[in-house]
Amino acid sequence: MQYYKLHLIRHGLTAGNLDGRYIGSGTDLPLCDEGRAQLAELKGQFPYPQVPLVFTSPLRRATETAQILFPDAKIVALDDLKEMNFGKFENRPVTELVKDPEFAAWMDPSSREVPEGAEDRKAFFDRTSNMLMKMFEYQLKTHTVEAACITHGGVIMNMMASHVLPSARPEEWMTDPGCGYSVRLDAEMWMRDHLAEAFDVVPRGYLDGIG
Repeated sequence: MQYYKLHLIRHGLTAGNLDGRYIGSGTDLPLCDEGRAQLAELKGQFPYPQVPLVFTSPLRRATETAQILFPDAKIVALDDLKEMNFGKFENRPVTELVKDPEFAAWMDPSSREVPEGAEDRKAFFDRTSNMLMKMFEYQLKTHTVEAACITHGGVIMNMMASHVLPSARPEEWMTDPGCGYSVRLDAEMWMRDHLAEAFDVVPRGYLDGIG
């Protein structure tokens, strides 16, 4: 049985992350010094897979992470791997937003409110949840047995919740910067179920001793 593997990894830290700001696709921040140092530390302590191909969000924090973790791989940026655009809430401190009734209403999962300039929540889910199978389809067609994907936390959660076993809610697939999940499928799983299975964390071993 030929498995095709894809390693889903959240980008490294930015200054916005450290400052507690709400950063989506409307804010294209690079990695901060702490983010680069953290990625280098992770790479020094734990083994990342060796892959020939890396799919990334086109935002700088993702492409820079890909270059640090996989310097020898071919990098392909895909627009549909971008984070949600948070519109009027972009780049604002979370401590300020939690006091905003409009923000609270938008955070309600059942809400269909769309803040000024923001991406519709359902449109974001539809756009990102389908990307996992699209990347696997490319791997199957090109016989690329193993690849990585550098994207955003929300994108990973949507992909995992929609197309990965064991089944779990999106928030249960949260992950740390520079880390993520390894998933795999074979051609039959892709054709029959459009489902993959999670089989490890990436980098391997980084959760050992936690819990």
